[in-house]
Amino acid sequence: MHDALELEAAMDGVTRGVPLRTLLVLSCVLGLCLACTSGTAPSSSTSSGGPSSASTDPAKADAVMKVVKDAMADAHLRAVIVSVTLDGKEITTQAVGESMPGVPATTDMHFRNGAVAISYVSTALLQLVDEKKVSLDDKVSTWLPDIPYTDKVTLGQLAQMTSGYVDYVTTPELDDAQYANPFRTVTPEELIAISTAHPLLYEPGTNWNYSHTNYVILGLALEKITGQDVASLLQQKVLGPLGLHDTTDPGTPAIPEPALHAYTSERRQALKIPAGTPFYEESTYWNPSWTITHGAIQTTDIHDLNATAVAIGSGTLLSPESYQKMLTKDLIGRTTTLPGCTTCHPQSPAYTYGLGIVSSGNWVLQNPLFSGEAGAYAYLPSQKVAIAVAVTFDQAAFDPTTGGYKNSADVLWRKIAATLVPGDAPPMPPGS
Repeated sequence: MHDALELEAAMDGVTRGVPLRTLLVLSCVLGLCLACTSGTAPSSSTSSGGPSSASTDPAKADAVMKVVKDAMADAHLRAVIVSVTLDGKEITTQAVGESMPGVPATTDMHFRNGAVAISYVSTALLQLVDEKKVSLDDKVSTWLPDIPYTDKVTLGQLAQMTSGYVDYVTTPELDDAQYANPFRTVTPEELIAISTAHPLLYEPGTNWNYSHTNYVILGLALEKITGQDVASLLQQKVLGPLGLHDTTDPGTPAIPEPALHAYTSERRQALKIPAGTPFYEESTYWNPSWTITHGAIQTTDIHDLNATAVAIGSGTLLSPESYQKMLTKDLIGRTTTLPGCTTCHPQSPAYTYGLGIVSSGNWVLQNPLFSGEAGAYAYLPSQKVAIAVAVTFDQAAFDPTTGGYKNSADVLWRKIAATLVPGDAPPMPPGS
């Protein structure tokens, strides 16, 4: 990963490959799939409704779908599900490509939402601030005194990822185990122990690094504060009020049917697959227990993802003051790279982290990438444009030597945005 201007590197999960963040390993004993598919690009046929079925602007819908279909070919995507709205009116909601061989992707398919849930957790925290039950300046040790360094770290620092906690995802302890068995369950306590076995990277509040550890600890703190488990808390305060009926934490690696299937080559180096040897395996049901606080390990669909863009992006559930805190850009000019910290990045107008949400130009977003699938929601508050995309990858999307891959969903939404709102387009990653 590089500096904040280089969006491919600076965004959460914009590239995946060798160490971690992707996931684990299916052992050869369990039936490792070498060239288990042909790697032929899937059909780019469109399903689940074209522009004429619901679009309020067929010309814009056609323009969006041209961008999508170009991306299918250019980025070697297996499937794309997309939904775009303007001031609450549908421009297009469509699916292109295949979920599995011979099974078209459809707009009712479910997929994991990864870091999208971070914005739900931060919203719940800010609601508690609005209710005057907590302050962002409260020390985490008030509720979790036994976790190292919580006497130095505040709730707000967890939410903005300025605590200094090492990201357990970057450690060989988790990396090796996860790639060795991508179906294993990891507990929050195990994840926190891996992180806190290392010293803080910096004094809390003095820098920034992307660290999953923050939201694992924050989830446990919210449970202590409210007396509710995270799943119930999010349902009560976020998912229920927003009507996100297809966004759930199943409590297992299951994905509700119909499920969008994912495939990946990211374990290539971990398994010592020689460069050039075909390697492409299904990763749909790899266990995501390492990704965030338990209770927020969710699946969703494209309709809920678009609704999330609108609601979180406009601060529907928050006071004006808390909404502005969520979108804060106060890290710009205050953060730097650090030797030995692969997740420390200077913040800039191109990428700055607020409280559980990213700002890029005038857009706000989240953009998960893991286990062979990627997604993004993005919202432009000034013009009420909402974009939601979910993608899976064809074999050619993965580096034939490392198995690494890029967050094509992040690039895709930016190209859609530039087509729809050329005067307020978000920054593009170099080389896109």
